[in-house]
Amino acid sequence: MQQPLLMHIDNSVFLREGSLVMVDRRLLPAQKIEVTAANFQKVARAIEDMVVQGAGDIAITAAYGLYLAAREAEAHPSFTAEERRQFILSARERLVNTRPTGHHLKALLDRMVTELEWEGSAWSERFLRDIRAAIEKQQRRSEMTGKYASECLVDGDVILTHCFPGPALFYMLGYAGVQGKKIGIIATETRPYLQGARLTAWGVSEMELPVMLITDNMAAYCMSQGMISKVFTAADRIAMDGSVANKVGTYQLALAAHYHELPFYILGYGGPDRSCASGRDIPIEIRDPEEVLTFNGMRTSGERVRGFYPAFDITPPRLVAEIFTDHGVFSPETIDQYWK
Repeated sequence: MQQPLLMHIDNSVFLREGSLVMVDRRLLPAQKIEVTAANFQKVARAIEDMVVQGAGDIAITAAYGLYLAAREAEAHPSFTAEERRQFILSARERLVNTRPTGHHLKALLDRMVTELEWEGSAWSERFLRDIRAAIEKQQRRSEMTGKYASECLVDGDVILTHCFPGPALFYMLGYAGVQGKKIGIIATETRPYLQGARLTAWGVSEMELPVMLITDNMAAYCMSQGMISKVFTAADRIAMDGSVANKVGTYQLALAAHYHELPFYILGYGGPDRSCASGRDIPIEIRDPEEVLTFNGMRTSGERVRGFYPAFDITPPRLVAEIFTDHGVFSPETIDQYWK
């Protein structure tokens, strides 16, 4: 079984000749175009512009941005030690603010800065070691999450997914195949950036598994026709009460699944955000409404029409069956035990 391009971040986000190279995920799979950033400001803009998608991969990309900032601070001839420190901290702030809903980005950058010895030097080298460790941890976390999730699948399942759930989905399908289970996938296209079409459906097809693409408003119909047996999405942030923030549209899928008595599962990777007690504490990123009013650069409605684009929504814990993580399987009521 082939491994999809996006199963490992090293295939699409990496350093080359002192700059960060990002394969533009907005253009996959039709084109494989590289976007190059030589400093943290350009990395931050690339994240905001959706060049990189998927919570874990966004976090790693931001960490590379912090590495570039440290390298720039070290190379500045007139900076004092305190000015270098402030430069790195301001870069961290800029990168954290690129995608406020996601938990993994802030958690990783905070950890990198907190563990840094400011009185030392060679901060960029330390950051680079941190990034390699984070990538290895992310891959193990993805694999274990997928392995645990594969155990709930049965031969003949057709699962619906939304947006880009990340490598855990591919691992889940791979483990299910090893277990002799034939699994089908239905992916929502996920407007306005089509992550479900460009990344998820394409990635599953690279594994030579059956996959069907539907528009975002077809899910309830497919459930009503018995075409779906389980629903899986990822989570950009999980609160300690089991509330889940994910790509907008996830909440309505959970509602439809609940009505049709289908289990709604979360690929929860690294578990909940310990600083976030409930879904009310999760900030929702509101993006530029023009992203809703255009498609492939062309406006889709009249000039007087306004757009609205909350990039995420909150699914309450009562709609979630189980949360799969690298530490095992939890119910929304017990997800706070992840850290114990």
